[in-house]
Amino acid sequence: MSKVWFITGAGRGIGAEIAHAAIAAGDCVVAAARNLAQLKATFASADPARVALVELDVAQEAQAPVAIEATVARFGRIDVLVNNAAYGLLGNFEELSPQEIQQQFSVNVFGVMHVLRAALPVLRKQRAGHIINIASIAGVTGFDGASVYCATKYAIEGLSSSLSLELARFGIKITTVEPGFFRTDFLDQSSVRYGQKVIDDYAAHGSVEDAYGAYHGKQLGDPVKLGAAVVRLAGMEHPPKQFLAGSDALAMASAAIDARLNELHGMAELSRSTDHAA
Repeated sequence: MSKVWFITGAGRGIGAEIAHAAIAAGDCVVAAARNLAQLKATFASADPARVALVELDVAQEAQAPVAIEATVARFGRIDVLVNNAAYGLLGNFEELSPQEIQQQFSVNVFGVMHVLRAALPVLRKQRAGHIINIASIAGVTGFDGASVYCATKYAIEGLSSSLSLELARFGIKITTVEPGFFRTDFLDQSSVRYGQKVIDDYAAHGSVEDAYGAYHGKQLGDPVKLGAAVVRLAGMEHPPKQFLAGSDALAMASAAIDARLNELHGMAELSRSTDHAA
């Protein structure tokens, strides 16, 4: 039986490739993004009987219920919900303004919550569904010059882990996908944002924009292959709660987990010392 997908941030990059992979698998897709013209160009050759395009700015709370209602009206259900819409705000924390930080959370965290709040009543009524939240290796280990972006992805990790416990009783599964560096427009000037303030102490150690800009177009990950992998995850009876995408993500997560375990064991005695006496 074919599935019905709802995918945010589907106009380009990872979201678009997940949508293309789902369509190739014979499924129906609702592709949502802020730019309707971009969606029309991305899916110009798609079968209109199986693909619907929805304009959605996830940061605007009122738009999410409208998009979900349109999906159910068109296809009758939602089998796979992919929260992919996000962008990167890069820069040293002190150099980022409160407004820049608020907007980053509005899209990357609250945007996910807006879509979840709109979609969960549908999934609960179905007593079935698979939520796939696109996080990042940046939600597993921190990155220099990306503290706020990392904070949003750590938030998605915590949200997903806890929400999976709340929703399992309704037959709803959650997988958090943690991509490494993929060759998309993420680091392109049309997507990424850098803090505008410059503090000399940080500048003396190099530019964040130069450091990350050097990776653009050279990322190891192939978004087409990631799209295919996400479709495979959606087809699993028992999907993983977390999925690391890319050999770079696997290596970085392994190193971070090993380091944390070493620290955990090294501090075990002090940790236990904080218990009440028996």
